[in-house]
Amino acid sequence: MHGPQALVRRPGPRIAEGLVTHLDRRPVDPALALRQWERYVRTLRDHGWRITEVPPADDCPDAVFIEDTMVVFRNVALIARPGAESRRPETPAARRAAEALGCSVDEIRAPGTLDGGDILKIGDTVYVGRGGRTNAEGVRQLRAAFEPLGARVIAVPISRVLHLKSAVTALPDGTVIGYPPLVEDPSFFPAFRPVPEEAGAHVVLLGGDALLMAASAPRTAELFAGLGYRPVLVDIGEFEKLEGCVTCLSVRLRGLAA
Repeated sequence: MHGPQALVRRPGPRIAEGLVTHLDRRPVDPALALRQWERYVRTLRDHGWRITEVPPADDCPDAVFIEDTMVVFRNVALIARPGAESRRPETPAARRAAEALGCSVDEIRAPGTLDGGDILKIGDTVYVGRGGRTNAEGVRQLRAAFEPLGARVIAVPISRVLHLKSAVTALPDGTVIGYPPLVEDPSFFPAFRPVPEEAGAHVVLLGGDALLMAASAPRTAELFAGLGYRPVLVDIGEFEKLEGCVTCLSVRLRGLAA
């Protein structure tokens, strides 16, 4: 099956109980979260993405953040073993969805832990955040899975954010973007561009010059527009209360071979 694919999972009724690590807890409106999620999914679909909705995991408050369930490189889906034990029941249905799309499947095994949100892929380079949710054994198993496929795995220490991609993502040209107070050492990245808002550090590459971004980063959107990109803004405010961002809400599979 060719063309970009996205795995998504709708927010469940317990979303307001989701884990928070670096933020104070604020009330979350489940009905508003569902509307924001539907708009997010519609935006992906409008830009040519095929959507696979993974069955809900209503007993898992954080299940909507499906990116954390796996890392995909070439045709291999490495199923995560989340650092938060309460999130481990999220992975089996996500695994079945990846298998149904034709992925070869591997998995992180105990005592390794790894969250998909700790992985930033730029070409064949795979950056992995080594911090709260991904441990050294998880990094070792990631290397063992992907280096034989041609990946270059680089571990990046993190402590100021939940996941690596809470701090940095990348533009289509490979430039890493981040909000400086949350990026511990920009020198890990060959090209780094600071952005003026925390939410501006998170983009999903929709294809061409289109960047999916949170509506909470208007100054960053203006900056990217000035660089020739086309920001596509969505309101994900309810998910931001739970340390979520635009990358967390989907697993993107580009160019998956049949």
